[in-house]
Amino acid sequence: MHFVTGGAFNGKRSWVKERFANACWLSAYENAQLPTNLTDINSELLVLEGIEMWLKELSSQSDPAICRDIWRHTLAQWESWERANSQRQLIIIGTDITKGIVPMEEENRRWRDVTGWAYQDLAIMAKTVDVIWYGINQTIK
Repeated sequence: MHFVTGGAFNGKRSWVKERFANACWLSAYENAQLPTNLTDINSELLVLEGIEMWLKELSSQSDPAICRDIWRHTLAQWESWERANSQRQLIIIGTDITKGIVPMEEENRRWRDVTGWAYQDLAIMAKTVDVIWYGINQTIK
């Protein structure tokens, strides 16, 4: 698993496309649903883009503790998919929304918190973590 994060419009998508040209893409920005079961994926290289948007939807429907349980279960399923075939690789792109001013609206604070916790879980599980700022990557794991 490879986690790619950074600010909005900082070149994450371009950076990933340059390195993983033949990947299958599922994007929350293009209204794809959060994929919990990857068994129907016919590619060994899969990019999941817009994790923060899937987490926003999840956090609007459930208590943060339940969101975290659902997220951890989803990560475990993704890890199982990847481990089932040594040729498989999962690249997960998520925009960093956790920096800056704390939102006034409770639902946006909940989304921010859930996303921060989810990214921590993802960074722990991922073999590689890259932060992209202004098109330049920094590998932090």
